Amino acid sequence: MLTENKFSKYLLYALGEIILVVIGILIALQINNWNQNRQERDVEKTVLAQLKEDYLSNLSQLEQKMEIRTAVINAALSILESTDHPQQVIRDSLIADLTVLLIDPTFDPIENDLSSTGDLRLITNNELKHLLSTWTADIIAVREIEQDWSTIVYEQLQSVFSGLGISRDLANHFINHLELEWQLEKGVHLKKIAIGSARQGASVEEIAKSKELESLVSFAITYNSAANLESETLRKHIKQIISLIESEIKK
Repeated sequence: MLTENKFSKYLLYALGEIILVVIGILIALQINNWNQNRQERDVEKTVLAQLKEDYLSNLSQLEQKMEIRTAVINAALSILESTDHPQQVIRDSLIADLTVLLIDPTFDPIENDLSSTGDLRLITNNELKHLLSTWTADIIAVREIEQDWSTIVYEQLQSVFSGLGISRDLANHFINHLELEWQLEKGVHLKKIAIGSARQGASVEEIAKSKELESLVSFAITYNSAANLESETLRKHIKQIISLIESEIKK
């Protein structure tokens, strides 16, 4: 009986030691998990801060491109009005509007590579994670329309301008008189160059008679309006991403 009593006490003692060891291991694992979660959260906040800066830059660039497209649309409308009533038009004003069409705004955003680097798993907000993972797909629609218009500008519009003999007039206005803030860096302007006027450039009446030019000017309205429509949707997505990022950073 004495032996059995001693064994029972020893068994209880051993079980107690085992329980203490298990509790110690669980506590150590919990502390380790807590430290790891805290470290991952710190890394997440660093990633989010960089993403916020990137998407604020993307938003600024996108809105600038939308402003430029609006300027192109307005210039195209003015050109159509001028060609409808050429007798009322000052040639220099028409040249100014035609010059604006040479600008083909293209959105070139900072694209995150979270999926390839594995940092996407650090984002704990599922809605934000989804928006970030689909970001590249969101900009495809805008880029496709921009590329179509850019092709028209470089393959067709410039050829029509050359045929009308007004390329020198357009270059002169572009370099020396264009006031549109088409550069990313505000306040930076091209150095003025004495290009002069075209020696055999078409008159207002001759420009107005160009059927091909009329078609291309109409395309300017169509493509840039469509690009701005897609850009408006993209702008909403960017603002949503920025809002979610700011909420996560504040937590």
